[in-house]
Amino acid sequence: MLRLKSFLIVGGLVALVSPAVAGRGTDGTVNVLFWQAASTMNPYLANAPKELLPISLVLEPLAGVDPNGKLFPQLAANIPTLENGGISKDLKSITWKLKPDIKWSDGTPVTAKDVVFSADYCMNPKTGCAVLSDFQNVAKVEAMDDLTIKITFQDPMGNPYIPFVNFGTPIVQAAQFANCIGEKAPTCTEANFAPIGTGPFIITTFKPNDSIRLKANPNYRDPDKPQFAEVNIKGGGDAHTAALAVLQTGEYDYAWNLQLAPDVLKKMEKAGKGRVHTDFGGATVESLWMNMTDPSSSLPPDERSTIKHPNPILKDVRVRKALSMAIDRATLIAIGYGFMGRPTCDVIPAPADFAADNTSCLAQDIPGAKKLLDEAGWNPGPDGIREKDGRKLKLLFVTSTNAVRQQFQEIIKQWWREIGVDTELRTLNPSVFFGSDPGSPDTLYKFYADVTMFAPGGSIDPAPYLTSRRCDKAPRPATQWQGTNITRFCDDNYDALIAELNSTANLENRGEIVKKLNNILTVDSYVTVPLVWRGVATAVSNTLGGVVVNSWGSWNVQDWFRKK
Repeated sequence: MLRLKSFLIVGGLVALVSPAVAGRGTDGTVNVLFWQAASTMNPYLANAPKELLPISLVLEPLAGVDPNGKLFPQLAANIPTLENGGISKDLKSITWKLKPDIKWSDGTPVTAKDVVFSADYCMNPKTGCAVLSDFQNVAKVEAMDDLTIKITFQDPMGNPYIPFVNFGTPIVQAAQFANCIGEKAPTCTEANFAPIGTGPFIITTFKPNDSIRLKANPNYRDPDKPQFAEVNIKGGGDAHTAALAVLQTGEYDYAWNLQLAPDVLKKMEKAGKGRVHTDFGGATVESLWMNMTDPSSSLPPDERSTIKHPNPILKDVRVRKALSMAIDRATLIAIGYGFMGRPTCDVIPAPADFAADNTSCLAQDIPGAKKLLDEAGWNPGPDGIREKDGRKLKLLFVTSTNAVRQQFQEIIKQWWREIGVDTELRTLNPSVFFGSDPGSPDTLYKFYADVTMFAPGGSIDPAPYLTSRRCDKAPRPATQWQGTNITRFCDDNYDALIAELNSTANLENRGEIVKKLNNILTVDSYVTVPLVWRGVATAVSNTLGGVVVNSWGSWNVQDWFRKK
């Protein structure tokens, strides 16, 4: 029997303070530093945390995930299960009920038609939806009445809690986005920058890649929340500046994702203005991603970094494996994360039911890496850089501007030089690198480099993330360079296992499939090279109460308050 608990895990509740409710808008302004600034406020056109977390203050899903990894109803009246009849016995449909009397921030009622529209909006192939993989098994979404939505799947859905569950797939207002579907999606600036929502706040000003100002939603369903009248989210800069502003100067109240050396953070804490929380609940893994396609600028724009042209160097698994073998993960953690990092060979290190627990990559092996490159026909040239068929073994390694990532780049370049690989390093502004502008040559999705480094967030159920690595999820011109299969890796066996996973309900069987999929991406193919299982470090002002650090879900800003 399918039970809700089969798909839920326990994460860490880091800090929870229950305020004495003072009433909506009584605590002034809360200031947040989010150094990876948002480029849009439409979660369906950009699905990175830098967009999703701010957007979660405005747009909401049917259900969310709490810090303990458990589902809770947001716009929904309850969580559908087999026991309450919300999930069909054949696992091919799930029926949701909306809470009655929920209003959009403009005062109009939220209905099942808004949910149906949200599905149609993302599932339209011309929209370029960044989370289309969350709907990949959906046959149809129907409004049974004003408050009832039925989602029917093409095949039995082992875990039906994917569409409209958690902050990555919220409900948008059909009336606002009616003329923004398909090819028109990226052109609707007003809707994309200031969506009408049901959450605790309303967007008053949005400056892409810079700042967001919000005010309390007068139609929010809890009359006593939010206690802050305004939220000021400042983007850009870097993690170091963000940490200083909370922990030392006290200019800001909250700063997220502080990828700084642990000793630096501990020193800042001594100023007494704030504290650092670290949580491993979200299974975030800093990894290298190998471009399986040719990023050469000599190719036509519509063919560059597409499957039409395999990467001339990285198409050989022996090269990719050698690059992994040359890395000393323990050293990376020592210089970059300390108590905030753990070495890993897996892209899915948690929860335990899904973790393959591979250890083969943990010990650095320079001689072994050199031997593999010898076997692959890459021979050392006069300058020590390997050559093959007249081509130098030279790679372009790009990542976002970040102190820890730049340290990693430099030392990885040294290790790769030891095995005869020449590496050109490049860094990009995080707001641009993680942005979604199809006209920019510098986005992660264009991937105009051989190797990149970043850390996708984890999920209580790995299926959506693993599904996002299917062959058809590769960014390309036809999708306006949107897509989640960044490496462009394509394997029929992998896709077949994804189909099996998405139709399997038994938790133990799902775990075994996930482990196989993890291995295909890592220790079998090395298209993804995991480095560090990162804890998420967040700086919180000592004057800010009610904060729950939740690696699985969204910010709980509606519960924040100013300590008296």
